[in-house]
Amino acid sequence: MTRQRSAAGKRRRQATRRSAAARRGARPAAEAEVDAQAEVIAFLSDPASYPARPDRVERFETHGALVFLAGEDAWKVKRAVRYPYMDFSTLERRRAVCQREVEINRRLAPEIYLEAAPITCAAGGRLQLGGDGTVVEWAVHMRRFDQADLLSRIAEAGPMAPELARSLGDAVYRSHEGAEPAERDDGARRVERLLSSVSATMAGLQDLLDPAAVRRFAETARGALARCAAVLDRRAAAGCVRRCHGDLHLRNIVLWRDRPVLFDAIEFDDALATVDSLYDLAFLLMDLDRSGQRPAANAVLNRYLWRSGAGLDLDGLAALPLFLGLRAAIRAMVTAERAQQEKGGARARDRERARDLLEAAGAYLAPPAPQLVAIGGLSGTGKSTLGRALAPLTGPVPGAVHLRSDLERKSLRGVEETTRLGPDAYTQAAGDKVYAVLRAKVLQVLAAGHTAIVDAVFARPEERAAVAAVAAGLRIPFRGLWLEASPVRLVDRVEARIGDASDATGAVVRLQLAGDTGTLTPGWSRIDAGGSAAATFEQAREVLALS
Repeated sequence: MTRQRSAAGKRRRQATRRSAAARRGARPAAEAEVDAQAEVIAFLSDPASYPARPDRVERFETHGALVFLAGEDAWKVKRAVRYPYMDFSTLERRRAVCQREVEINRRLAPEIYLEAAPITCAAGGRLQLGGDGTVVEWAVHMRRFDQADLLSRIAEAGPMAPELARSLGDAVYRSHEGAEPAERDDGARRVERLLSSVSATMAGLQDLLDPAAVRRFAETARGALARCAAVLDRRAAAGCVRRCHGDLHLRNIVLWRDRPVLFDAIEFDDALATVDSLYDLAFLLMDLDRSGQRPAANAVLNRYLWRSGAGLDLDGLAALPLFLGLRAAIRAMVTAERAQQEKGGARARDRERARDLLEAAGAYLAPPAPQLVAIGGLSGTGKSTLGRALAPLTGPVPGAVHLRSDLERKSLRGVEETTRLGPDAYTQAAGDKVYAVLRAKVLQVLAAGHTAIVDAVFARPEERAAVAAVAAGLRIPFRGLWLEASPVRLVDRVEARIGDASDATGAVVRLQLAGDTGTLTPGWSRIDAGGSAAATFEQAREVLALS
């Protein structure tokens, strides 16, 4: 009788697991695989299973994996499931994917990813981590980190520090710089296939997503794709399609030893993670924007573009609205699919989130017309501070591309932003070259349909006229902001700077003051920059009619 009850209970548990897998859209693996994994899960849930004997084991679950936090370590096992896009149904498949996860993520997070470790069955049927027994499961062995250090948690706590945002831009750029380019890629055709797949899936969720909204998204996105197809093809031909992270959102980035580290890159499908590098970046920008962190998103984009220095990345801004819209639509689709499996309040909440995301996707696809804002003034007037403040409020998401003469000068010399340059970097010829680079980049940004903010001294009337002419040539609105402050204020500010890209000193300011800046041409407005940065910002916002 006991055996009968035990067998009946086992059948009920198996049926429950099969039912749960079906609700998640997965086909169940063989019962033997599911049963064997149930023993492994119980083993990893027991603090006594670990050499360090932690007080407790914390467990996190996703549709494809389970993570066990034990002491200073984390152990991640793949669920024995099979989805249309992901197959972990056999031990051999799970071994391969665990090893691939470590291989891919060690490049991005070498201090976190340790090894793909076997879980074995020793003599007598006892499970153990490692060992020489029969391998019954595989796990990704990682160093544990505090969940409070996830960037998703940091974003929830309040505005992200500018230094962290810039460091994040550096991290994403490095991840793309070291990524393997695709051998062959068809650029726009790849994006077209993705768009068709997403649109078709969303159309099948008509009980959760408004069919009219889905159709509008699909039509608008196809129009956006047609407009940027040529640049996508050029980028693909130049190697901008790479084996990227593929799932670059805030929950997959951790502040590790005071620097942002990307982890949990897609490991189960290289094709899914082989994308245009700006599409990879767009997921992070969209997630930051949706988390109320648009200034951080703007800082990440501008840092990335400066680090890259690639004209093709500036040209690629033409595709950014499409990439942001696609990322938001995919999240809407996934959220709606989750709602489909839920009931009651959870279903209603995810249904509304999905609809809100689809609305956001449409908004990303309808960016405002580009404009050019130039910020001039002598050293110490706060041009770059004002530019950083205005950029998130100007232009399409996540805001204007902010170009700085100080940064371009350092790039031309091949040095880091805080490296001080000698007098030869500040000759008239050297300055003319910096202004020429700024105008060329402004032209690319505006031609891509994006707004630009450019800050430089613009001391000579011809320099101010030349930058305004770039916008005029494209028939794009131009506004110039000329910042002014007292000589004493300017000298005090530049001499108090620490860790800034500007090399200006009090002597430089006095030399500038002795020069003649000429009269301001139409299109330029004077701004009193002698007070606080906030006061300068408010004046500039009023001139630019920003809400």
